Amino acid sequence: MRRKGVRDGGDEDVEAVLDELYALPPSAFVTRREERAAAARTAGRADDARRIHAARRPTLAAWAANLLRRSRPDEAERFLELGRALREAHATLDPSGMKELSAQRRRIVSALSRQAAELARDAGHPLSEPVRRDVETTLRAVLADPEAAGLWTTGRVESALTPPSGFPAETAEGSGPARGAPRHRPVTAGKRDRLAEQRAKRLARAREAARAAEEEVRARRVEREDTAASLAAARERRRETGERVSALEAQLREERAALERAEREQREAEQRDRTAADALDRARREADEAAAEAERAEQGAR
Repeated sequence: MRRKGVRDGGDEDVEAVLDELYALPPSAFVTRREERAAAARTAGRADDARRIHAARRPTLAAWAANLLRRSRPDEAERFLELGRALREAHATLDPSGMKELSAQRRRIVSALSRQAAELARDAGHPLSEPVRRDVETTLRAVLADPEAAGLWTTGRVESALTPPSGFPAETAEGSGPARGAPRHRPVTAGKRDRLAEQRAKRLARAREAARAAEEEVRARRVEREDTAASLAAARERRRETGERVSALEAQLREERAALERAEREQREAEQRDRTAADALDRARREADEAAAEAERAEQGAR
């Protein structure tokens, strides 16, 4: 998430540098960090250099989660909205309502973790299964914990995040309220109706957020399928074109060899022609001289 309005020599420079660092694969992080910190020290910005040097290299799972945040901003915003709705709904929803939302949550987390794995693979860093599980854990934490959501929003997650154990999204399906969930005291009928209305509104908001997030995931999946098909077609065209180019290059090499042979034969023929022309000139001169000699002999005999 690149900050706007970056100026040389100010705090915003540091923010831009940190954005740049956390966009890099982990293998390139430390070298670039030291280069940036050294540049800040050389420029006399010791505090900036310390902040840059203090940045910790992200794990591969954290880098993939950051990559997802930067590369899929619309989906990320809907995912964050879903987290806000789930946390709000947690306060008042009964277990059946949370069970429904948790099922949607699991589908969305699974789909987004697959997207993160695809993005990482496309960037040349495929994820192992344990790393993919760390990405899923991080995404669940983003839904459950506002601090984790805030950190992911910056795109600077350093290591896999862990969701709080009391959030219903982490409880077993059908196991009832999470340990530590609020217990409801006896209330009047009117207050019960108001609470039910609040629960219904929160459930509706959470459902809408989940629906929007799932629709976004589906749309991106279709887009990915389209781009994958286009990529496959482009690769096939490149292969066919490459084959034609190779054939033309082979033909060109053959034609150049034939041209070289023809030029060599032409040079040899020209040399033979010059030799024949010289021989013809000598023969003509000799014939002329012989004729002149014969004429002189004839005149002398008279």
